[in-house]
Amino acid sequence: MILEKYHYIVIEGPIGAGKTSLAQNMADCLECALLLERPEENPFLEKFYSDIARYSLPAQLSFLLQRINQFRGVTQADLLSRPTISDFLLEKDQLFARMTLSKAEFELYQKIYQQMQPQAPSPDLVIYLQASPEKLLERIKRRGNSYERNISEQYLYKLASSYTQFFHQYDKAPVIIVNSENLNFANNTADFNLLLRRISQMRGAREYFNCGLREYL
Repeated sequence: MILEKYHYIVIEGPIGAGKTSLAQNMADCLECALLLERPEENPFLEKFYSDIARYSLPAQLSFLLQRINQFRGVTQADLLSRPTISDFLLEKDQLFARMTLSKAEFELYQKIYQQMQPQAPSPDLVIYLQASPEKLLERIKRRGNSYERNISEQYLYKLASSYTQFFHQYDKAPVIIVNSENLNFANNTADFNLLLRRISQMRGAREYFNCGLREYL
């Protein structure tokens, strides 16, 4: 039912929101292709979290090149024949660039971006996952990835705020804004099925999904 309406679904949100787990579960459940960001392949990422000012530009450019390569050769027609779930939106590169780069670095990044002219198919639906910075940090520490060990709560506050502003203005695709604070899409089948049901019932271009309090296990 969902794939009859949405052939290319993108899941977005700040680090720790649960994007990748949800993308993997949806791809398995709906039997469609999976396109994942690969942060572990960015050689500057761990250094970036330790010294943001110094490593913002190389980390940003490394992600940009990775995403361009991932989308190379992928067209809207491909997605009609092979529905796809992704855990990143190409446009979010601008969000991180504005947030982390100095004025001069951002101007340089923009020139490089325009020269490379990265292209990505337009999503049919964006699932934007929200959670408090405290909850994001808790989840990040729990999963224990070495390259994430120096992420600060201050950085997560800034990131969560930037995402809120970004999606306040985003209008290129329908968006369902999900408060994932008390939802566990990775290990709770009821939560996962509830989200799928809400997606299948969407009627407008922007909807909200917020559940009551429940411990994220």
